[in-house]
Amino acid sequence: MGAMAFLRRPFRAMGSPCDLQLFAEGPAQARLVADAAIAEVARLEARYSRYRDDSLLSEINRAAAAGGGIAVDAETASLLDYADACFRASDGAFDVTSGILRRAWRFDRGALPDPAQVRPLLAKVGWHKVEWASPRLGFPVPGMEIDLGGVVKEYAADRVATLCRGAGVQHGLVNLGGDVAIIGPRPDRSPWRIGIRDPREAGRVLETVSLFQGALATSGDYERCIVVDGVRYGHILDPRTGWPVRHLASVSVLADLCVVAGSAATIGVLAQERGPAWLAELGLPHRWVDVNGGCGGILE
Repeated sequence: MGAMAFLRRPFRAMGSPCDLQLFAEGPAQARLVADAAIAEVARLEARYSRYRDDSLLSEINRAAAAGGGIAVDAETASLLDYADACFRASDGAFDVTSGILRRAWRFDRGALPDPAQVRPLLAKVGWHKVEWASPRLGFPVPGMEIDLGGVVKEYAADRVATLCRGAGVQHGLVNLGGDVAIIGPRPDRSPWRIGIRDPREAGRVLETVSLFQGALATSGDYERCIVVDGVRYGHILDPRTGWPVRHLASVSVLADLCVVAGSAATIGVLAQERGPAWLAELGLPHRWVDVNGGCGGILE
């Protein structure tokens, strides 16, 4: 067998810079597989984007706004089942109805919302208020919204890894905005080395992880934030209070699936002071950094 063809394809999707790296039998196969992989990410973005009026998610949210109901397909049902499991595992902190809080929190404005803007929105937050019995989703409280952003990007990374392996590519990785799924180790069986960024110093790598398989995801307060009177308010909002969590700056988790790593990292951040203990109980390799620069966990 001759040397394998290496292809690196940067692209943009789901509001993030993305990167696909793979080794294939030849350049033609590499291009075909990369095209199919990127098309799969685009398919999922088209279905679940909250920015597109023609997306399935927007159709769901039109039913939610009216206090109605809608039947969903098997793929969407599996994502909602997973969101339901995360809601229960997090005592209500991981909540796909909390996106409506963005109406009050505008991180491009550099100012805190008035609590009077936040309080009315909380009445429309709460997965427990939704009637979910697959395949039917019902909204007894009109004006709610579903946002699958906390699940879909990681699910897309897993789908790409599976698609590439199914097409005969055994070596590569996909990075969707920092959510990484390994297709397989490099051709010489060496691992991929993935850097985790320092949540407080842009451009600085906090730690480098060697991965032969599985997935790595990071959740943190540095992606979108505002600083008011020296206090940083990140974009991860507690759906029970409507205000940003402020204990952990960053959580990274390793798991077999990116969707599991991503939700575990987010729940860890949402758990605030209890986050380190929750992550330790979960038993997946992880690393947390708190807002004071303290860190813990083991990533290996």
